[in-house]
Amino acid sequence: MLGALGISDFDERIYRALLAHGEMTTQETAERADVSPGGALRALARLAELGLVRGTSRDRHQPVRPEEALTALLNRRRLEAESAFDKVRSAVEDLKQEYRAGRLRTDPGNLVEVLSGRDVVMERMDELRRTISTHLWVLDKPPYVERVDGDPHSNDEEKAQTTEWLRRGVEVRSIYCPEAMERPGRFDTVLELTELGENARLLPRLPFKLHIVDRKVALVPLIGGGYDGLAVVHPSGLLDALIELFEAYWARAEPIRAATASRNDGPSREEVLLLSMLKAGLKDQAIARQLGYSPRTATRKIAALMTRLGASTRFQAGVEATARRWI
Repeated sequence: MLGALGISDFDERIYRALLAHGEMTTQETAERADVSPGGALRALARLAELGLVRGTSRDRHQPVRPEEALTALLNRRRLEAESAFDKVRSAVEDLKQEYRAGRLRTDPGNLVEVLSGRDVVMERMDELRRTISTHLWVLDKPPYVERVDGDPHSNDEEKAQTTEWLRRGVEVRSIYCPEAMERPGRFDTVLELTELGENARLLPRLPFKLHIVDRKVALVPLIGGGYDGLAVVHPSGLLDALIELFEAYWARAEPIRAATASRNDGPSREEVLLLSMLKAGLKDQAIARQLGYSPRTATRKIAALMTRLGASTRFQAGVEATARRWI
């Protein structure tokens, strides 16, 4: 019964004899278990090494309580098994790399999968999304692919999916451009996700769409930023270059994060949102879409904010808001 813990049937028999009769000599243990004294002595030594038996005086032994001894042994075996599995996983990854390197030497075309057709592309993307375990780095810009049912993705759907990744410990780093905020309410959604753990930044423009999964695979649309054609880049010099490119854009990008007022007369939540979007470079029309206003209403609210800050230009408003620690 205890074989999974490395205890043989013979040793378990000795241990059970001690549990049943308490402290005994080697001879008494052998008689109670109906084994030879030599076999009992060797079994007692093994049990002592495992922490199940302790010597009390010369040639006398007593059992350690099962709830203590077996629990400790179970935990030790679990740690040993986990360590062994980690080594096997590492070996599997090494073998995969050796296999892929061998294939690349014989056929360099294996370093990039080229997928054509929306259904094929979507199936592969869904497959990769389900396997994300450590990293998801994104250059985010339009156009965006619709769901399988033809409907566009929603802010609630984006928040739920990203929250799940963050809960699993995935490092989510996203670089957006102003055009990425065309969907009403998305900027506010991104701010909420930054509070949950997403690392978000913004650049005035991005050259193309990019997803890097676990630093092992990169997804790059081939034509016009859409998903009719997709390049899936596997570990290679090309993948290394895409990772370096992402890091370079990341270093240049402006962080997106929610601001909080430091004084009682600080900004309202709407004013914080306005300031954040202005800092991110969004135009009045895009700001209006985010807030669900008409462009005229958005312009009027921006003007009111500038008046409150005592600024005659948007640049001055930004300087004053920074000085007041509103952003």
